[in-house]
Amino acid sequence: MCALKVTAFFVLLFLVGTVRADPGEAQPRAVLVLHGGAGTISRKKLTPELEKKYRDDLEAALRAGYDALQRKSGTSTDAVEAAIKVLEDSPLFNAGKGAVFTHDGRNELDASLMEGKTKKAGAVAGITRIKNPISAARAVMEQSEHVLLAGEGADRFAISKGLKEVSPVYFWTDERWRQLQKALRDEEEGRDKKKQSKMEDPERYFGTVGAVAVDRDGNLAAGTSTGGMTNKRFGRVGDSPIIGAGTYADNETCAVSGTGHGEIFIRHAVAHDVVARMKYKKLSVAEAAREVMAGLPEERGGVGGLIALNAKGRFAMEFNTEGMYRGYVTADGKTFVEIFSPK
Repeated sequence: MCALKVTAFFVLLFLVGTVRADPGEAQPRAVLVLHGGAGTISRKKLTPELEKKYRDDLEAALRAGYDALQRKSGTSTDAVEAAIKVLEDSPLFNAGKGAVFTHDGRNELDASLMEGKTKKAGAVAGITRIKNPISAARAVMEQSEHVLLAGEGADRFAISKGLKEVSPVYFWTDERWRQLQKALRDEEEGRDKKKQSKMEDPERYFGTVGAVAVDRDGNLAAGTSTGGMTNKRFGRVGDSPIIGAGTYADNETCAVSGTGHGEIFIRHAVAHDVVARMKYKKLSVAEAAREVMAGLPEERGGVGGLIALNAKGRFAMEFNTEGMYRGYVTADGKTFVEIFSPK
């Protein structure tokens, strides 16, 4: 009888230990994870040639972030900025050069950056003349007493700090212009509101880029950049520049960057919710990310996704859309890129 009790005790001890084990324990340890948007393209539309272009740009962004970490003074903030700048310079992603158009035919850009040691953060919203919005967000974080600057004032601030100014025409691309014209036609025909509620046109919502990184000192950083929503009006701002919604970093838990339906991510404080679940429920990064995404409202096509990384290199790439452009790089420089969910 005693032997049975002892055996039962150790079985129980084993089960308790396995219940709390990190689901990502078997995965490689990453130093940088990134995303290029969730739900923005279907398997049917993605040709082999276009898929290669996406993969090449994601790979280049991972490499840029990794190289930044390898410098003697390289920080997680350096890595996040370097990776996101590559995606901002690509016309394939809804950020920087590939930004979508507003209803008035403008490109209004948002970005944010946060580091996890002191929780300093910076963000910009509705800028139109800065080549790399993520660098503007970093300037706000490091060279001002503020967190969020918007509109013309944010442009002027970034220019005063020596960031590269471009003509608004720089952001114009044929593909994004075509998307706007389609949205305008739908609106004229009285079908736009139905499409919004049914989420039949995910490209209108989900284009965003982001990165999270950890450096050799164990400091985390997170950044997010976007052109927002196709056909948006009235100075609309989504979750990407909102600290706690689209971006958050805390060395004690993890760094998070989100992509998806911005209004939902704002209302549910998605990025901070992942951190809170790790801090207060003692969940792993994978468990917290999964719980947060599972708790969001259900919409046709999904609401988006997120990436999260803790100081030990454990990470999550969680999404409920058909796919999410995503990838990570390990401490030894190996890169991995994915687009769709496993079949």
